[in-house]
Amino acid sequence: MRYFCTTKNDMARQKKSDILLASIRNGQPLTTGDKLNLIIGLSIPSILAQITSVMMFFIDQAMVGRIGVEASAACGLVESSTWLFGSLTSAVSMGFSVQVAHFIGANDFQKARSVFRHGLTCALLLSVIIGILGILISSRLPYWLGGNADIANDATTYFMVFMCVMPFFQLSNLSGAMLKCSGNMRIPSIMSIAMCVMDIVFNYILIFIFHLGVLGVALGTAAAIVIGGLIQAYFAIFKSDILSLRLDKEQEKFNWQYVTNAVNISLPMAAQNMLMSGAQIVSTMIVAPLGNIAIAANTFAITAESLCYMPGYGIGEAATTLVGQSMGANRHDLCRSFARMTVFSGMIVMAVMGFVMYLTATQLMGFMTPVAAIRDLGAQCLRIEAFAEPFFAASIVTYSVCVGAGDTLRPAIMNLMSMWCVRLTVAALLAKDYGLTGVWTAMALELTFRGTLFLIRLFRGKWMNSTLSSNKSVQTP
Repeated sequence: MRYFCTTKNDMARQKKSDILLASIRNGQPLTTGDKLNLIIGLSIPSILAQITSVMMFFIDQAMVGRIGVEASAACGLVESSTWLFGSLTSAVSMGFSVQVAHFIGANDFQKARSVFRHGLTCALLLSVIIGILGILISSRLPYWLGGNADIANDATTYFMVFMCVMPFFQLSNLSGAMLKCSGNMRIPSIMSIAMCVMDIVFNYILIFIFHLGVLGVALGTAAAIVIGGLIQAYFAIFKSDILSLRLDKEQEKFNWQYVTNAVNISLPMAAQNMLMSGAQIVSTMIVAPLGNIAIAANTFAITAESLCYMPGYGIGEAATTLVGQSMGANRHDLCRSFARMTVFSGMIVMAVMGFVMYLTATQLMGFMTPVAAIRDLGAQCLRIEAFAEPFFAASIVTYSVCVGAGDTLRPAIMNLMSMWCVRLTVAALLAKDYGLTGVWTAMALELTFRGTLFLIRLFRGKWMNSTLSSNKSVQTP
């Protein structure tokens, strides 16, 4: 009975969000209450999915932690590299999905589906190339990152298996981004949760029943990605009321303008993601000489901290959809309003989450590892980071606002400048004397600095000036 009521409430919330999104497209006025309902209605499914994903990954890491310190260090060593390659698929997806949001806002659903079709072709082709490249470098990657020989083989195995399923990871990413930009947060959220549950079940079987160790971790994650990617693509391609490719009866020609627009949007994002993930790799290289205890503590602390910032990404996804459709409908007043309301909502939520993280840091780390040295070191790092969470929210949601409007170049430069000039420089200096806590102090200082930069950009309104011309180019293929 409880499940039925929850499902019924979710469907009612989705229907109300659909009605309000249609009001944006049709030029109808929205009250402050309507805007809040839209933000909440679109954010809650995404936030729940993000938090559930982290909780599942949290449990996943705990399983790895039970294998041993070396296994935890092996997975942690190449984790930032998987983010690097995975972030490229995200940038490609956004290059096409932002166009889809603009066309949906303009009530041109046929062009939205056309962009989706182009995105499937281009993104899957690129993901195959990325996967092959990752496989080719997998054997040398652990040594490039400063890892020791005792964890190199496991690290190579974990990374190689992940790269083998990169096309399915791209398919899941693209399909989810398309559904979200159409206003459907429910299916991607459900699939995100389902993938995490599958990941845990597969990992448990392969690790503790078949005793495959790190290989079991990699295979379990890969299986979840493949199944989840195919199911999510099915809903986007065949079941969506707006995006289903079966709604188009006539075959259309390939339109290079859609690809050009996607490149203009996604190239700054891809460059940013590569350099930001590259910065994470450099950060890993700073941590690696501190020893396996520090590597494992850093990995687990990053996982625990994501409980705080994932709600920010959930609200950011809602901001991208709302700003994107408002731009497509030429409702620039709504763009500004949604931007400020989503940013402040994200800051409030993440401030509360940061406070909870500070109080429960030891328990969070203790859940993932029985090793006292790893637990205590990770807890210190989490308490340092807790104070920067509101500013981290400001950077996450403001960046999502800019992406929804098609403005990606200047925000990318801001992120890169902050990461490379502030975080890595300070981390390299502090790590010598303060170890891992010095690295996390540098992270907290940098996130505060970055959040301040994005708040200044938000209130100056220059992102609107740069997005107006960007929006025109997207809508004139």
